[in-house]
Amino acid sequence: MFFFSLFLLAAMTYMIYVRYYPIKGIPCIDMNQLSNETKKVKLDIRDYNTSSKNAITDAVSLPVAYLKRHYTQIPSKQIYLIASDKIERNLAIRMLKQKGFEVMGYTITGCGCHGKLKDVA
Repeated sequence: MFFFSLFLLAAMTYMIYVRYYPIKGIPCIDMNQLSNETKKVKLDIRDYNTSSKNAITDAVSLPVAYLKRHYTQIPSKQIYLIASDKIERNLAIRMLKQKGFEVMGYTITGCGCHGKLKDVA
């Protein structure tokens, strides 16, 4: 019984780590800066329902749920992520790094952090 409880605790800890612990060294980039980059692919990992309402030009739309099966459709190894929340971002970055992609940065839609940073500076 002790080993089962220990195994269950380890599994739950791992699942929480993968979903909620942020990845270090990947910068948050403003959407305006993303429009200037032409060589790197913009990967929109939001759900189709969300991304269709606020479409981003020149972005490859591939939701997080489909990354594991369709990651070969991403045309470049250097990408920028467009996510709707931090959990999607964390899951996608970990999955893409395992597949050999280099995530150059990310942006979270609807995040007001860039406006707040400008007001402080």
